[in-house]
Amino acid sequence: MTKADYIPELSEVRMERRAPEGPFQLETEDHVYVHGCLRQVEAAFGLDAFPGVPFDAISGRALIHRFIVWWRTLEPENAQQAEAHAQLPGAIRLLDTVSAFLEERARRG
Repeated sequence: MTKADYIPELSEVRMERRAPEGPFQLETEDHVYVHGCLRQVEAAFGLDAFPGVPFDAISGRALIHRFIVWWRTLEPENAQQAEAHAQLPGAIRLLDTVSAFLEERARRG
């Protein structure tokens, strides 16, 4: 179900560092998509990524880190898991795009 050895790539480390320390402030559609991705992976693989923490309180860094680790280490064993796993790259890219936007806005402002 999971790959044993995982060493993050430099691009993954940079995505995590770029993410906000606080929760992501996402537009409604993005919020629904990312939250859905989290819950779909949790349900498919029997995981609880952030026990007792509401989605809107999860730090951006922790969320993108979890998605990256899942993308690189989970090995789908059925169609439900494969579908959930396939959502991760899109959610990671979306979160990294938001992070890059926030970083650029902070530089200008």
